Amino acid sequence: MDQTEYDALLTAQAAYLGRIKSWTRFTASLLCQMHRDWLGGIYEWAGKYRSVEMAKAGFHWPPAFRVPANMQAFENGLLRQDTPCRPGPVQEVTERIARVHADLLLIHPFRDGNGRLARWLADLMAMQAGFPPLDYRFSGRGSRRTRAEYLAAVKLGYLADYAPLADFFREALLRRFPEAADR
Repeated sequence: MDQTEYDALLTAQAAYLGRIKSWTRFTASLLCQMHRDWLGGIYEWAGKYRSVEMAKAGFHWPPAFRVPANMQAFENGLLRQDTPCRPGPVQEVTERIARVHADLLLIHPFRDGNGRLARWLADLMAMQAGFPPLDYRFSGRGSRRTRAEYLAAVKLGYLADYAPLADFFREALLRRFPEAADR
């Protein structure tokens, strides 16, 4: 199933490269459509807000009944403020990406795929700002440590401490595009 989801993600990502423009504002509806386009051929619930409670390692995400209101507030707030992700200094761009990323993950709108969707959105935001997709380094040597750093930064983002996550995204961007350090 992991391979099927991965292949579907690659296909959806390729399709969205032509759809998302530098002026595209992300909305709750667009995120649902992206999720549906990715997982709709696999799961009937794809693109629909979760109706189940979610918890992992003792952390409980906000209740399912709050997801629609939380997504509307997210759209009216951070998505409106930080998308489209305009070109700017690396630090400024990665701060925007970190805010959107952490808050989307805190809402946890879907049954599955929230992290992958949030990283896909981060890549699209980076590209809107004139940078390449990020190099997360989630496989290969050192990947466990990198994942642990990422998860710790995401959890701090849940508390509106976005700096560690912005730093993580800055490093991921610079791995792919070292010249950006001067921007």
